[in-house]
Amino acid sequence: MNAIVLLSFFFAVCGLFSSIHSRNFTSRPAVVNIGAIFSFETTIGRVAKIAIEEAVKDVNANSSILRGSKLVVSMHSSNCSGFTGMVEVVVFFTALRFMETDAVAIIGPQSSVVAHIISQVVNELRVPLLSFAATDPTLDSLQFPFFVRTTRSDLYQMAAIAEIVDYYGWKQVIAIFIDDDNGRNGILALSDKLAERRSKISYKVGIPPDSGVTRGDIMDILVKVALMEPRVVVLHVNPKLGFSIFSVAKYLGMMSNGYVWIATDWLSSYLDSSSPLPSETMNIMQGVLALRQYTPDSDRKRSFSSRWSNLTGGSLGLNSYGLYAYDSVWLVAHAIDAFFEQGGVISFSNDSRLRSEGGDLHLDAMSIFDDGLLLLKNVLRSDLVGLTGPLKFDSDRSLILPAYDVINVIGTGYRQIGYWSNYSGLSTVPPETFYMRPPNRSSANQQLYSVIWPGETVLKPRGWVFPNNGKQLRIGVPIRVSFKEFVTKVQGTDMFKGFCIDVFTAAVSLLPYAVPYQFIPFGNGKENPSYTELVNLITTGFFDAVVGDIAIVTNRTKIVDYTQPFVASGLVVVAPFRKLNSGAWAFLLPFSPLMWIVTACFFIGVGTVVWILEHRINDEFRGPPKRQIITILWFSLSTLFFAHSKSELYFCQDTLFSVKLISLFCLAGENTVSTLGRFVLIIWLFVVLIINSSYTASLTSILTVQQLFSPISGIDSLKESDEPIGYQVGSFAEYYLSQELGISKSRLVPLGSPEAYARALELGPKKGGVAAVVDELPYVELFLSTQCTFRIVGQEFTKSGWGFAFPRDSPLAIDMSTAILALSENGDLQRIHDKWLMHSGCSSDSTELESDRLQLKSFSGLFLICGLACFLALFIYFLQIIRQLYSAPTVEAASPLQGSSRSGRLHRLLSLMDEKEDQSRQKNKRRKVERSLSENDGDAKSGSNTKRKGIEMTSGSNINPIS
Repeated sequence: MNAIVLLSFFFAVCGLFSSIHSRNFTSRPAVVNIGAIFSFETTIGRVAKIAIEEAVKDVNANSSILRGSKLVVSMHSSNCSGFTGMVEVVVFFTALRFMETDAVAIIGPQSSVVAHIISQVVNELRVPLLSFAATDPTLDSLQFPFFVRTTRSDLYQMAAIAEIVDYYGWKQVIAIFIDDDNGRNGILALSDKLAERRSKISYKVGIPPDSGVTRGDIMDILVKVALMEPRVVVLHVNPKLGFSIFSVAKYLGMMSNGYVWIATDWLSSYLDSSSPLPSETMNIMQGVLALRQYTPDSDRKRSFSSRWSNLTGGSLGLNSYGLYAYDSVWLVAHAIDAFFEQGGVISFSNDSRLRSEGGDLHLDAMSIFDDGLLLLKNVLRSDLVGLTGPLKFDSDRSLILPAYDVINVIGTGYRQIGYWSNYSGLSTVPPETFYMRPPNRSSANQQLYSVIWPGETVLKPRGWVFPNNGKQLRIGVPIRVSFKEFVTKVQGTDMFKGFCIDVFTAAVSLLPYAVPYQFIPFGNGKENPSYTELVNLITTGFFDAVVGDIAIVTNRTKIVDYTQPFVASGLVVVAPFRKLNSGAWAFLLPFSPLMWIVTACFFIGVGTVVWILEHRINDEFRGPPKRQIITILWFSLSTLFFAHSKSELYFCQDTLFSVKLISLFCLAGENTVSTLGRFVLIIWLFVVLIINSSYTASLTSILTVQQLFSPISGIDSLKESDEPIGYQVGSFAEYYLSQELGISKSRLVPLGSPEAYARALELGPKKGGVAAVVDELPYVELFLSTQCTFRIVGQEFTKSGWGFAFPRDSPLAIDMSTAILALSENGDLQRIHDKWLMHSGCSSDSTELESDRLQLKSFSGLFLICGLACFLALFIYFLQIIRQLYSAPTVEAASPLQGSSRSGRLHRLLSLMDEKEDQSRQKNKRRKVERSLSENDGDAKSGSNTKRKGIEMTSGSNINPIS
């Protein structure tokens, strides 16, 4: 009996202990509490409140989820702005109440500012926080691991805006934003996305988030915006502030033609929830572009939209944030269901770090969700389809496949002009169309429908204008003291003239808008100024542009933008030349030294090959060694002269080409007997004929036509020498020669005028002058038009041009480039060139000096054919010798002192090659040749006798024959 009492007491104590330390033993409690915190007074909050309530009803009505448990949501309103109210009311009271009701998850907040604070709390309490409206890109998973964004981050929205800006070709925008965490971080993301596309925010202004901003404050901001060049304005604010800005902009005339207004999704959310708006409200934002979070069309979405109309009676529209709030509840419900399936238990425990020693905060009432991390993992692993589309997170904890609608406010509503998705960019078809295809972000695939812009125009705004503040562009112009045909200042005035000035003014006249400008001279007028310093003044803001003969070089393109080149340019070498007189050794000039060497080697080589082929069967190629060497040399050289004489013998026949070939065959038959020898000789005689003809033509040209010669052949020979080099003062040639080519600055001599060029070149390096001058091609062409004793030598060793310089990303540079192309196409650019730069040139040709010598590469094909013919003939010849070697009867060794079989075979091979061919075979060949020759002679004699007899009979028939 005592044992029973003790056992009962033990179980009672254990039960009491368990009830104290644990609030829940079952894995599926009857009630599961979640919290919701957002502002009930805002447009998004009013829609979200209804959506969350309906989602909870639908979850509890569905028996396949949270089986046996009921989802209960406790919603609390918070202030979206105000630091004190946010910290005291939202964090310390609202969050405490959530924790006291053992909420396992929190939905909200809608404000990114509040989300930053609440995220700090839920990190400590291990309660997942699912926000359907906090879009701040800096709310990341590294800093706030229990924060889960169930909507789209502003990072994607800003990427969409940047792509729209790039699609229309705009380069600068103005950003107006609300000056809180969400506004600042959103505009920072926009700046990064624009930079990726070589665009930028030229001006940004933050407006305080409190309600103390007056209409006068907004007017002051927009007046500053109106005085700036960009006309593309991005508005990232709340609805109340946004409509105030539109109203003031309409009053200032900034909603007219030429302006572009792009609003973030605050405008589309308001339009979806509050349409139809009053006509006066719609009138102030006609032509505005806006983004809206894209939610694919589906039966569930259409059904819920119809249900929504019944719930609200049409007084409150459904926006995308309401859809995300609805899906957030279902996301939590599925995660809790999976949490229970995995054995998760809803239990909370106190944390000593949250205890307080008195005070009104009551931190000791807050407890930590023991299995909060498991529930968070189930939230992130979710894979279901909601009203907004797929609810699945990527590795960055962002919902997959972000996309936006692009809408155009027009009339009493708006018109959708396309879509943007992170997968395919801009398109006129829904984004899911591209998800089954490979991603293609090429510019050709980016499309949007036409837009009705502010001012009710369909013409795309240029995106920038010259500000209407009376300011003129300060354009720097160099004061040149040489080559004044390009640009020069008119004496006694502030005006400039010249080729470059005429091109600039002609291009400006083609622009579709007026460009107020004034020329500002740069330089002391005594020497040409440094063009690098002139271009650098653009980066400091001293000049708005630079006009003149400005070369487009690498180090300058890093700091400024250039227009399309209006003159092709590049560095060339100018050097003096002298007449090349024909002397005693002029006969060697037609061929280069290498050509002479290769030709001599082939003469000897072909003679040797023919000697090898003819040695066994031709008596002329046999005899003592001394005689054979002389024969080889004589035969090689004779082909040169005999080929020429034979060709001349038949020159008077019908066709020159065919008779020359006949002469070659005749010559080949005179000295050679073997077929292989004749084959090699025919090929060689053809090569000799070509070489002989080329030599004759080149020598004739050298002896009859005046030749020009310069010791400098180009920049390479000039670089290898140690002679002084001249360059134009102020030109980039000094930098290129010293920095790029590594030429010592001590060798570089500055020259200030064409007269200085001529004087230095005439003196030469030995008399204090220069060996050559390196300058840009337009200057050199103008210089050589009056100086006939100098020439360009070598090739142009840099390729560049002249263009007008503007600040980086200046839209005027693009428009001026288009105008310059138009000048080139209509011929005006050439006419301006002829007006200033056409002078009476020298009678002699001013092209590059080139040697008239024939190079080896011109005959490499002939030598290759001849070499292959020799190799083939020798190969066939040695095959015949080897066949005779093995077919001949074996001769026994006469004595034991004879070498091995291998050396004996080699000895036999050499003997066979040296011995004369069998006399009987040779006689048979000779008889055949003599027979053919006699037949030819007989035919010739018979023909002549027949002719002679005919003559005798006609002239003297009375003469008696002699007996």
